[in-house]
Amino acid sequence: MKDFELFTKETQGIVYGYQINAVQGMLDFDYLCQREVPSVAAIVRPTQSPTVVKQKVFWGFKEIVIPVYRTLETALKNHINADVLINFASYRSAFQTTKLALSADTIRTVVIIAEGVPERQSRELIKLAEEKKKIIIGPATVGGIKAGAFRIGNTGGTVENIKLSKLYRPGSIGFVSKSGGMSNEMYFQISQNTDGVNEGISIGGDKYPGSKLIDHILRFEKNPDIKMIVCLGELGGHDEYDIVDAVRESTVKKPIVMWVTGISAKILPQGIQFGHAGAMADSEGETADAKNRALAGVGVIVPDSFDDFSDKIRETFETLREKGVIKEREEIEPPNMPMDFDEALKLGMVRRPTSITSSISDDREETLTYNRIPIDEIIKNGKSLGYVIGLLWFKRELPEFAQEYIELILKIAADHGPAVAGAHNAIVAARAGKDLMASLSSGLLTIGPRFGGAISDTAKYFRDAIKSGKSPQEFIEYMKNEIGMNIPGIGHRVKSIQNPDTRVELIIDFVTESFLVHPNLDYAIEVEKLTTSKRNNLILNVDGCIGVSFLDLMLNLGLTDEEMTEVIEAEVLNGLFVLGRSIGIMGHIFDQKRQQAGLYRQPYDEILYLDE
Repeated sequence: MKDFELFTKETQGIVYGYQINAVQGMLDFDYLCQREVPSVAAIVRPTQSPTVVKQKVFWGFKEIVIPVYRTLETALKNHINADVLINFASYRSAFQTTKLALSADTIRTVVIIAEGVPERQSRELIKLAEEKKKIIIGPATVGGIKAGAFRIGNTGGTVENIKLSKLYRPGSIGFVSKSGGMSNEMYFQISQNTDGVNEGISIGGDKYPGSKLIDHILRFEKNPDIKMIVCLGELGGHDEYDIVDAVRESTVKKPIVMWVTGISAKILPQGIQFGHAGAMADSEGETADAKNRALAGVGVIVPDSFDDFSDKIRETFETLREKGVIKEREEIEPPNMPMDFDEALKLGMVRRPTSITSSISDDREETLTYNRIPIDEIIKNGKSLGYVIGLLWFKRELPEFAQEYIELILKIAADHGPAVAGAHNAIVAARAGKDLMASLSSGLLTIGPRFGGAISDTAKYFRDAIKSGKSPQEFIEYMKNEIGMNIPGIGHRVKSIQNPDTRVELIIDFVTESFLVHPNLDYAIEVEKLTTSKRNNLILNVDGCIGVSFLDLMLNLGLTDEEMTEVIEAEVLNGLFVLGRSIGIMGHIFDQKRQQAGLYRQPYDEILYLDE
C-alpha cells in the first residue's frame, strides 16, 4: 500500500461495538464494489459472555459469518491483516480502545465515531498517533469512503444513495470536510457535476480532530488518481489557514474548490457555538468570511455562496477534462443489490408460503390477543385461567360452569404425592443436581398409558362403546375378549368401594350439580357397579372420571361429533393432566432444592438381585 493510501480494495477492518447495521452496510458496499473478500474481518462486543461467537450477515444473496470477540486484544491477535479499527465505543471508553489500537503493530488507521471525547484525551491520542505514524479519523465523525474499495460504517448513506452518488467505482475527486452530515449530500453533488469521488473523508467536528483537513489534502495531492480536490470547512479554529499556506507555497498544486460554512454566524451573538464543538469563532480570523477571503486570495476556487458550490465544482472539472488532465471513464454497472425480505414485504414486492399457521393468538399488533381477545381486557375483566384455556385450547369463550370444571380438574390433578412415577423421577433428577427444566421434563416424560395417559384412552373407549350402543356388560366383555386389555380408567391400587377416592367424588358432585346432562359419567358409574362386583378395587379412578366427565363437558358445550373427535385426538385431555401435574412436580423439585437434598440412591433392600 502506498503511503498516501488509507484504504484499498483489499483493506479489512475490525469493528469495535455491536453495530450490526453498520457492518451490514459495509458488506453491502463491498458487494456493490464486487470485492473478493469482506471489508469487515471481525467484530468486538465487550458485553458478550463467550470469548468468540459467529455473527450471521449477508454477502450479497448469501449468508456468511463473521467472528465476534469479547476483547479487542483477541481480535487484533487473530486478524493481523486488518489494519483499520472502526471504533463505535462511547465517548467514555473510546480513549482506551483507541489507545490500544494505536499501540498495535497491525493497525494503521483508527476511526473514532464517538462525539464528546474529552479534549485532553483527544490531544493525547493525537500525540500517540504522530509518534506511531498512524492516522486518526474523528472523533465525532461518520468516517469516510474509498469509492469502489472501502466504506467506513454508514458513510454514504443508503444503498440507493451509494448508487446515485456512484460511489461503487472510483472517480477523480478527493473530498474532505469537517462535517459528516454534509458529506452524503456532497458525494451526490460531486457525482452530478464530475465523474465522482475517489476518496471522501469526514475528519469530525470536535475541537481537536485526530487528523486535519490539510493532512488529507496532502494525501490527495500525492495520489495520481485524484485530479482535483473539493473541501468543505467551517468557522472556528485555524485549520483552513494550513491549506492557504500549502497552496501559497505550492505544496498543493492540484485545483481546490472549497467553501467554509458558517457565514450566517456573524449575525448571531459572539461566543455562540455554531454546530460542532470546534465551530465557534473567537476572533475575526476564525470567521467563515475571513477564511473564504484568505483561501480565494491564494487561488483556491471559492464560490460566492454555498449555492454556487456545485457550479464551481462542475466548471473546474470541465476545465480539467478539456485540458486532458481527466480522461473519460468507462461507466460500470453495479450488480443488483438484494432487498431485505422485511423491506420487500412492506413494499408488497414478495409473497411466500407461510411455514406455521396460528389461529389462537396474535402478537403482531401493540396488544397481544388470545383468540382475538386483547390480553389487557382479559386481565382487567378478571377472567379466570379456565377462560384463557377456553380461548387457547377450544378457540371459544367457555361458559362459567366449563371454566370452573377446568380449574377443578387442574387443582385435582396438581399432585398425588412423591411416590407416583412423575414426582419420583423429578425428585431423583433434582437431587442429582439437574435444573428445573431437566427435572420437570424427567417427571413429565413418565406420563403415558400407565400414568396419566389413561385419561385420553378412557374418553376414546367409553365414547366408542356408547356410540355403538353397547351395554355396560357388553363393553366389559368387549374390552376383555376382543381388545384384550383392562378398561382404561377402571381400577386403583389403593382405593376401593370401601375406601373411595375423594378426588373422584369431588368431580362427580360437580358434574351432577353443574352439567345439564352427563350420560357418559352415568354410563361409567354403571360399568363401575359391574366391575366392583368382581373386585372391590375396580373402581372408576380419577383418570377415568376426568375422561368421561370431559366427554360430558363437550356435550354440554354443544360440540359436534367431529369437534369432539378433534379434541380427543389432539390430546387435550392429556394436556389437562400435564398442565395440572406440572404444578405438583415443580413443587416437589422446589421442595428438594429447598432441603438441599443429596443424590438419591435406591436402597439395596428394595432391589431383587438375581444370581442367574
